[in-house]
Amino acid sequence: MTTSEPLIVLEHVNKYFGPLHVLQDVSLSVDRGEVVVVIGPSGSGKSTLCRAINRLEPINSGTITFDGRELPAEGKALARLRSEVGMVFQSFNLFAHKTILQNVMLGPVKVRKENSAAVRERAMKLLDRVGIASQAEKYPAQLSGGQQQRVAIARALAMQPKALLFDEPTSALDPEMVGEVLDVMTSLAKEGMTMVVVTHEMGFARHAADRVVFMADGQLVEQSTPADFFENPKSDRAKDFLSKILTH
Repeated sequence: MTTSEPLIVLEHVNKYFGPLHVLQDVSLSVDRGEVVVVIGPSGSGKSTLCRAINRLEPINSGTITFDGRELPAEGKALARLRSEVGMVFQSFNLFAHKTILQNVMLGPVKVRKENSAAVRERAMKLLDRVGIASQAEKYPAQLSGGQQQRVAIARALAMQPKALLFDEPTSALDPEMVGEVLDVMTSLAKEGMTMVVVTHEMGFARHAADRVVFMADGQLVEQSTPADFFENPKSDRAKDFLSKILTH
């Protein structure tokens, strides 16, 4: 086990949408190089938790620290922190009028003011890594959903982040495209990237996670290794959830 402090720490985090208490006193820490997969029924607060980690979703109380620093509320410090935490969404959010390569280069060149020749080289390597280097000069609309999502992962990696957050990255994809995106995510996990993944893909949770966190009604109900969670869930909520999804 690593002795260094965890990379991401949430302590007693609360979040309300009006009267709805979507994150209820949530505490969670994620170690460097750890892959944490968050699962649970719809509306349990999983996406909100994921988005709170880089302040896309402001919280009402509690603290979130990243790499030893508390999340800044706004401004340049927040932008700097966001560049250290890559995010991959359900929708790909690529710029339609820019090529695949330009999409991947944009962050490092515009936000970090890096040398574009160096960024270009890195971007091509990343596109190769996610299996779509041959599509570099195409535009997003010319790619399948699975390819676009792989571009989005390459774009997040181009910022050389310390962690990646995935918010249901395959739920908008046709079933035959899900595997190609999960394969890329699995290889990142094996390479030691710190990842927090909200997903409905139980196979990925089982095979790629170091830890499974089960959420229901805004609370972290239980967390354990994938083997433990799937073979021997402790809570009634988890047992109920698993019986519904694993019987089909």
